[in-house]
Amino acid sequence: MKKNWLLIAGIALLLVAAVLMVTSANKQSPSQTTQTAATQTPAPHHEHSTTAAAQAMPAHFEVPPSKSLLGPTLDPNSFTGLARDAYRAAREIPVTLAQLPCYCHCDQGFGHKSLYSCFESDHASHCDVCVREALLALKLEKEQKMTPAQIRDTIVAQYSQ
Repeated sequence: MKKNWLLIAGIALLLVAAVLMVTSANKQSPSQTTQTAATQTPAPHHEHSTTAAAQAMPAHFEVPPSKSLLGPTLDPNSFTGLARDAYRAAREIPVTLAQLPCYCHCDQGFGHKSLYSCFESDHASHCDVCVREALLALKLEKEQKMTPAQIRDTIVAQYSQ
């Protein structure tokens, strides 16, 4: 009889410990809560000129990275439609995309460093902003022969409004 009570008490303790572990794992730390709040805050409307908006961007956008330092993008053939075209653009002009900000604010939510970062995972395939920015960058570079700096200024002017 004592063995049955000990067994029941042991199982009850294990269940309580499991519930406490699951509950504590689901709670966010203060830094995660702050980060989540930052990603849910809507982007402010910018009334600055293109020059002011470009000056506020981090300097890493102005320094062209070495193509060998960029991580691989996902295979464009894994996607369809505009997403496939955007992943092809990322493979065609990677250094340019690495010099562009992404206006879906994935830098805050996912820690992305540039528009190119969006194409290293499937993030861009689910994001209309990333896809359209990459396709615009490709068009501006190939058809209008713009430099990455000129493309960046154009994208900043279009997306920061």
